[in-house]
Amino acid sequence: MRNIKKSSFRADPIAIGCNVAENHVVLSEAKSVIDLSISLRYSRDDGRSISNRMSLMALLFFTIISLSTFAQIQNTDNLYKKPLVDVLKEIQTRFKVQIKYSEPQVKDKWVNYAEWRFRANVDETLANVLSPLDMKVNKEKPGVYKLKEYEYYRWEVQDGWDYLDSLATKYHDKASWEKRKAQIKPELYQALLLSQLPAKPNSKPIITAKRIFDGYSVENIALEILPGVWINGSLYKPLNFKGKIPLVLSPDGHWEKQRFRPDCQIRCAMIARMGAMAFSYDLFAWGESMLQFKYEDHRRSLAQTVQTLGGIRILDYFSALKETDTARIGISGGSGAGSHSILMTAMDDRIKLSAPVVAMSSYFYGGCPCESGMPIHQCGGGTDNVELAAMAAPRPQLLVSDGSDWTAHTPEHDFPYLQKIYSYYGVKDKVENVHLPDEKHDFGINKRIALYDFLIKNFKLNGTAVKDKAGKYDESKVTIEKENALYVFGDKGEKLPKNAVMGFENLEKLFPLNTDK
Repeated sequence: MRNIKKSSFRADPIAIGCNVAENHVVLSEAKSVIDLSISLRYSRDDGRSISNRMSLMALLFFTIISLSTFAQIQNTDNLYKKPLVDVLKEIQTRFKVQIKYSEPQVKDKWVNYAEWRFRANVDETLANVLSPLDMKVNKEKPGVYKLKEYEYYRWEVQDGWDYLDSLATKYHDKASWEKRKAQIKPELYQALLLSQLPAKPNSKPIITAKRIFDGYSVENIALEILPGVWINGSLYKPLNFKGKIPLVLSPDGHWEKQRFRPDCQIRCAMIARMGAMAFSYDLFAWGESMLQFKYEDHRRSLAQTVQTLGGIRILDYFSALKETDTARIGISGGSGAGSHSILMTAMDDRIKLSAPVVAMSSYFYGGCPCESGMPIHQCGGGTDNVELAAMAAPRPQLLVSDGSDWTAHTPEHDFPYLQKIYSYYGVKDKVENVHLPDEKHDFGINKRIALYDFLIKNFKLNGTAVKDKAGKYDESKVTIEKENALYVFGDKGEKLPKNAVMGFENLEKLFPLNTDK
């Protein structure tokens, strides 16, 4: 055999990318060639010569070598491409950090120009690597990161503040702010496909038997908001009252057990014992609404439209009751229901008081499509939840924030912005912030107390009815009912009306302009 001279090609170690994934590709290609060789070898062509077989084996050898070389060489022809899993491992080694991820998160994902994305610090490197893949990391603690899909709704704190500041340059007094509100409001209806509200069904509300407790009653109500689509809730009502009764809408957030939770029942019962009606209701595909729709339907963009329409229909119903004091209608929800409360107050002037709990933030737009799935934040050329909350002015508004979620910085920037807007009306004191830096994301006792105080102050409720001799709130007289006691349609949904829309695909037919599929 002739001597084969060594190639003058020198592989730059930085330009060579040997890794498991690339070798897997090479071996797969090689296997295909081997299979072809075996197929030919055992063909019935007995006249095949040894020379042909030797040529085929030579072809196989050089094919494997060529594939291996092509896969390993890092250059512009293959975009310096590397598997994401290998790049993450290299980042961990180089910067001595830990990155948590699951196999499905990195499977079949490649990073173009991988080595070129490295920078002097780990944070910038991770941003360069992950941004093109619509991925990011959350920093759990120094040196520990967790891989996440890109979260369009979660911004850096400073980015949120800067954007809110840019929005604030559009107005400087009451007149310019009112002009801004007049621009945003109709666009909210348009973004939600509610510019023309659907025809209201003629059906009567479905109301269960009333249960009597200490100072209040509870009855469950279902309202048909679209043909065959129902919104369910429980009405907590004071037993002894004179004249018209204030109303507090109490939508449920994303916590476990929905509106059936003890803390939800306690809050509404206490409001009733103070002298107001509290209507605790399900958001879309949440709670009893899941008789008609699946849990995952709550994570569809149309959920925001349906539950907004639900809020409007609830206001229609209660505003028409002779016993409702329409001058004292409020809304208070926590978490995702806090976002719903902000939106409802911005859209409907019938709401005279708003109290979003652990919800409002300039750098967090709501982590669920029921909060940001429809393009409400593109209204008015772009807006955010704090500017939407400002649309409540000059109506009383309470913001309850804590130290462990996206409301942790409320007192520093977002609240002063709201105070400025309220000062345009000469009522800076009408907006309040109760910040609980040592608490977490919930609707716990201290958050409820903040709401009770605010309602007593602004709706003139009877605080002594719910306080002990020492002047402290006493929630012990509230009866916690079993979950099925709060159902409208029976323990197993057996009372669901026959015309009920079943399934999201049938709901979509009621919104022909919706393009989300």
